[in-house]
Amino acid sequence: MRRDSKGKIDRRDLLRVLGAGAGAAAAPAALVAEAHADSESNEAKRKARYSANSEDVKAFYRVNEYPK
Repeated sequence: MRRDSKGKIDRRDLLRVLGAGAGAAAAPAALVAEAHADSESNEAKRKARYSANSEDVKAFYRVNEYPK
């Protein structure tokens, strides 16, 4: 009871082809992205960004009840 599958595409084969086609179509788009230069100066990169006594840090410790 073997069916003749000449000219027919199996469902799994169809999904494989569609998946490979989608992957091949997405790959060149990922390679086209332009690189952008860093916009910060060296002083801006080196400045302190964390302040232990800022209001958001105080609120975090107050809300989460960590010891001071």
